[in-house]
Amino acid sequence: QVQLVESGGGLVQAGGSLRLSCAATVSGSGFRFNAMGWFHRAPGKQRELVAHVSYDGTTNYAYYVKGRFTISRDNAKNAVYLQLNSLKPEDTAVYYCAAETSTGPGGFDKWGPGTQVTVSS
Repeated sequence: QVQLVESGGGLVQAGGSLRLSCAATVSGSGFRFNAMGWFHRAPGKQRELVAHVSYDGTTNYAYYVKGRFTISRDNAKNAVYLQLNSLKPEDTAVYYCAAETSTGPGGFDKWGPGTQVTVSS
């Protein structure tokens, strides 16, 4: 059993920063998280990939957050983080943590419930 829980969302002014955290609670053993990532869903839009990081630390970002957001992970803690800098009102969304388990069907198969990020102008 795997549960992901996000924290760190909130209300911030444009230009400000937030740090999102995602902790995984794991029961059982014999697997690991391959890729871990952050998605967001803005009001009225579909969920989109913001950034992901592989087990070895290779990162990839959506073009519109490059240079502003930084994803990192701690494999020992089964945790992933997203540092959000230079926030813009259009970054307002629910942010979801996701993980690809090594025993899953492939792709992101575990999701957190989401945390709201609101950026005021």
